[in-house]
Order: sequence, then C-alpha cells, then structure tokens
Amino acid sequence: MKTLYLDCFAGIAGDMFIGALLNLVPSPAVLTEGIKKIKALDPEEYELVIEHANKNGIAGINFDVKLNHHEHNHTHEHEHHHRHLSDIESMIFSSELSERVKRESIRAFSILAEAEAHVHGTTPDKIHFHEVGAVDSIIDIAGAFILMEALNWPRVLCSPVNVGSGTVECAHGILPVPAPASEYLLHGLPVFSSGSPMERTTPTGALLVKILADGFCSLPSGRIIASGFGLGNRESNDMPNVLRALMIESGNDDVNGMIHEKLALIECNIDDMNPQDYEPVIEKLFAGHALDVWTENIYMKKSRPGIKLCCLSRPDDTLKLSRIILENTTSQGVRVKEYDRFRLNWKIECVNTSLGDIHVKTTMIYDETLRRIPEYEDVKAIADKHGLSIYEARRMIMREI
Repeated sequence: MKTLYLDCFAGIAGDMFIGALLNLVPSPAVLTEGIKKIKALDPEEYELVIEHANKNGIAGINFDVKLNHHEHNHTHEHEHHHRHLSDIESMIFSSELSERVKRESIRAFSILAEAEAHVHGTTPDKIHFHEVGAVDSIIDIAGAFILMEALNWPRVLCSPVNVGSGTVECAHGILPVPAPASEYLLHGLPVFSSGSPMERTTPTGALLVKILADGFCSLPSGRIIASGFGLGNRESNDMPNVLRALMIESGNDDVNGMIHEKLALIECNIDDMNPQDYEPVIEKLFAGHALDVWTENIYMKKSRPGIKLCCLSRPDDTLKLSRIILENTTSQGVRVKEYDRFRLNWKIECVNTSLGDIHVKTTMIYDETLRRIPEYEDVKAIADKHGLSIYEARRMIMREI
C-alpha cells in the first residue's frame, strides 16, 4: 500500500501542494494536459509555469499560474474577477475531466463556499469567490485532484499544520493569521504556529488538507520511494516556504509473488437495530477507507436473531472505523482481531476500446499479468450508452483488453 505523507512543517498552499506532487508524477504533462480538459478556461487567459528552483537552499518545483490579462504572481489572497459557486460547478461539470476529479473538485469548492459563507454570515450560493474563484485557484484545486488521480489516489496522511503568525492582508482588510476562511476550514485539525510572522497556510491549502488527509501523525513507517518539495512564493529567513511530500510504501513482504500484509477485523453483534439502517453505516465505513464491509446472520442469547457487522481495515484506520461503527449503530463496543493476509498485486489502468475508455483492474503475480477485469460501473455505463446488454458489452471489451 502506498501512502502520500504531507509534511506541513512550513505550512501548505495550493501552489505548494501541486509543486510537491509534480516531483512524484512521471511528467508535468499529467497536469498541463489535464487542465486543458477544462474547456471553459480560455488557454489564452493563463500560462502554467513549472520550473525547478531553489528556496532557502532547498531544491524543489515552483508552480505558478500567470494570468495574461493582468500582472499576477499567484498570491491567493489578491482580488480577482468574481464567480459564484454555480459558475465554477458548471465549468468543472462541463469539462472532460474524469468523473472522480470532477466530483472531488466540485465538493472542494462547495466546502470552500461554506467556509466563506460562514465568515460573511450568508449562504454559499450568495458567495462571490473574489479570492478563490479566479482562474489560478480553479487550476490549483482541479490540478490537485488531477495529480492525485495520476498517483492512483494513495492514502494521505499529514503532519500537524503550521499556520504561521502575525497578520495577513486580504479582501476583508488586515486580519490575524490564520485568515477567517482558513481558520474555519482547519476546525478539528491539529495546527501550530512557528517561524517568523507570515501566513503559512492559505485557504486553498487548508481545504486540500481537510479533504484529502485520512489522518494526522508523525512520519509513518515504511519505505520512502519518492519525495519532493513544492516551493511557495513567500520569503522567510528562518524557515523555507516549502511543502514536503513523501510517497511511502508500507513494509509488506513479497512472498512467492504475493503481498503479505497485516490487517484488522472489526466486529460487533447487534440485535436491536433496523436492518435498513445498515446501508448508511456501510457507506460511511467505505468512505473511511474500509477494505471490505459485510454482515452475517447470527443467533444471540435466548436464540434471538442478530447481525454481526464485520469491517476489514488497515491497522492505521482501526480506531477511526471503530468510532464510525459506535457512532452510527446501537452497538456499545467492538472487537478487533489482527490477521495476516496474502494477496496478489494489482493496478488499475485506463484502456481505450472501440466502445470508449474503460478502467481495467490488472492482477499480477511477480511482474506477470494473471488476469485483466474491466470495472463493472464502466461496463454498465458503456452498455447503457451503446444500447447493449452488460454481457455483450463485457464480451466485446474483453476481446480488446
């Protein structure tokens, strides 16, 4: 399993996040070609700058968005032309981005609108995105998810976030750090203040941490297989304005071509809960990165029929998933058992077929392909699009992959 670890010792901003992840993908074209899929963005209006540079002696990638209609240095808190949430949703929805990137981008702007609405005492639909709705921030947010998809959506862990100190000048005047929108987005997350006075975490940076981070911790155990720094645009003599991203592979052993890993099984017995209420619990567990969730029919004391709720989890997610079960069921406690699992390695690839692009799961033993299976939801969508049965669509696709 791969984990993306964000080391926010000097804060985080949208451009820093993209710069850091550009170190981890095969080519910057992943980002530049992805942004072109947002057809509502006029390519004459902006220029993406991706360059290797140095900040306080630290080498990394500087990412910037140059707007061609006026001088702009990617300072996220300058005022731009206004857009409503509905305008941004329309731009993203009409793009050629993948469905998941669209969904995550729209969700991100919805959360951002909620934060701005809270600050202004209004509703999200009335918010003008004078700071975060401009071209550069649309590129920051959509670009972040484009790069996450290129990395195959790894689990994300994060250090506590350095928000900085002092004051920041924004559209609302001079305010203490963190700015109101950043502070609202950081509710419930571990933060600290260090270094010379400056804003070190922007609203876009806080937003990405809020959405992507599965947990907050010190550097997790495993093998570092890639790393890089994303450079910010601020100057600080005592602490470089950079974000470090590390790709870490968990210490699973390769045994005869199989992956050996430690997992946890979370269980509880329930006999007083409406069966219809299990569905939202299961959805929340999967959203919390459960590996599998299922129910079993059991008989409890006095032969009462009951349900055993079972959740397969990575060890690092056990506490989070246990809490989801306890908060959303009538159970008063859960049991946790540790198991060894041996599994085959696999990857998901996007394959072009005569019926359209489809995601295919390729299972391997050592480096040899064992089988390739098209993703069901893609097969279903293609069958509907072409007026075919699921069986016919799958048969045609299997011949081509």
